[in-house]
Amino acid sequence: MIQPIKEDFVKRYRLQYNLEALEGVRGEIGEIAYSRLKALIEYRLYGKEFDRSPTGVKIALAFSAGSDSTASLKILRWAGFDVVPVTAKLPQMDEKVIEKARSEGAILIEVPNYLEAVNAQMEKGAPICGKCHSMVMESIEDYARERGIKILASGDLLSSGLISIYRSSKLVILNLPAFLELDKAEIIELIGGKYELSFGCPLLWEAFRRYPGIKRFAIQRVLRELRARAITPEIAEALIRDILTR
Repeated sequence: MIQPIKEDFVKRYRLQYNLEALEGVRGEIGEIAYSRLKALIEYRLYGKEFDRSPTGVKIALAFSAGSDSTASLKILRWAGFDVVPVTAKLPQMDEKVIEKARSEGAILIEVPNYLEAVNAQMEKGAPICGKCHSMVMESIEDYARERGIKILASGDLLSSGLISIYRSSKLVILNLPAFLELDKAEIIELIGGKYELSFGCPLLWEAFRRYPGIKRFAIQRVLRELRARAITPEIAEALIRDILTR
């Protein structure tokens, strides 16, 4: 599973900062969830073993069946949380993705007016990923709130520090890989070492075809991940080459 960090000063500094963010939501998530999440960070920092028996704490997980959310699912279950994977069923998903989500016990939900909103973005020649992400997360947040689930996890690699875990409309959002300072190489190893280095989804590739100029936004995203040390230069190069050839 996850490994302790040794001499990486930057990651250790960020983990200490993430502990401060965890303190900020302690009252909302309760002592059991707080203690187990703190133990996860301390394991990363010091290699300190911790109780991984079932906590009874339910966490909804925004589950795309991709590498980051799959790793997040494995870690949370390993740590003893009762995880409810929630997958937004999008028109660009192929059957293999849907079947993988179902095999992990995911709940499939719809995203109202999704295609209309994304097509409107395309027609403006605007990037679609931000719109897609916000609509998906809004629908998953609604699902969690309606069922009284207090914590919603995601596979976000970048949102460290005070936005690694934070309050949002009666929910606590936990960006788990960022919270634990996991990078893409660690995630690939955690899910079994198999990962296709391609960027985006069929809908984004269609947007690239129709409006090649928006590729720059995708490249900026890759470079942001590189600057944040979430990916290596080799992974960044592979992703940028993939974007440019679409």
